[in-house]
Amino acid sequence: MTPDGIDPERIPVHVACVMDGNGRWAERRGLPRTDGHAAGEQALLDTVDGALELGTQWLTVYAFSTENWRRPADEVRYLMGFNESLLMRRRDELHAKGVRVRFIGRRDWRVPRRVLRRMDEAVELTRGNRRMTLTLAFNYGGRAEIIDAVRSMLAEGTSPDKITEKRLRKHLYAPDMPDPDVVVRTSGEYRISNFLLWELAYSELVFTDVLWPDFRREHLFEAVREFQHRDRRFGGVQARGTA
Repeated sequence: MTPDGIDPERIPVHVACVMDGNGRWAERRGLPRTDGHAAGEQALLDTVDGALELGTQWLTVYAFSTENWRRPADEVRYLMGFNESLLMRRRDELHAKGVRVRFIGRRDWRVPRRVLRRMDEAVELTRGNRRMTLTLAFNYGGRAEIIDAVRSMLAEGTSPDKITEKRLRKHLYAPDMPDPDVVVRTSGEYRISNFLLWELAYSELVFTDVLWPDFRREHLFEAVREFQHRDRRFGGVQARGTA
């Protein structure tokens, strides 16, 4: 059953989330920042369940950015280990729910090999699932993605006059992923933070003061309600006489 106040005919195909506020959540409670990251796991799982309840086909979350390497070394090590253990703990559960797990981002020397192995295992386990695709942006940056796409085109010999939006899109990390209909950012910040820069050209942006560890499916539903009240024209105008 569709949650109250949501039009089942206008469910966003793709929702993306900037999961922000873990550190502040912990600090307000006098806890280490790492406790905030741990608390964010339940928020992610409940958001996944909420997206499944809605019938959203794609959910993309910002798990670790290319800028996050600048954080204290202890916090970075914790995040690497936490993401590894999260995949080990939750991949079977996600698989049972019909969720396909994928990753976008750079697979460079900074990511521990054991983490890359867990990522590959989760991808392989869930490859055939089609109920929803959960994409984790890990070691990801929007500018890096565009740079990598251009480098890929040049490497295959693409001439400057042949570079088009359609061709560049084919070289993105996940060219089959539809652009997000709505991007939700938590914690009261009003920034994109280098997330899906190419893909969110016409996405609706929804900001909430809720810190990520406190985010639950009802907050997702509220974001979808707001999205459904938006007038999406994609650069055009409505014809006269239309609502």
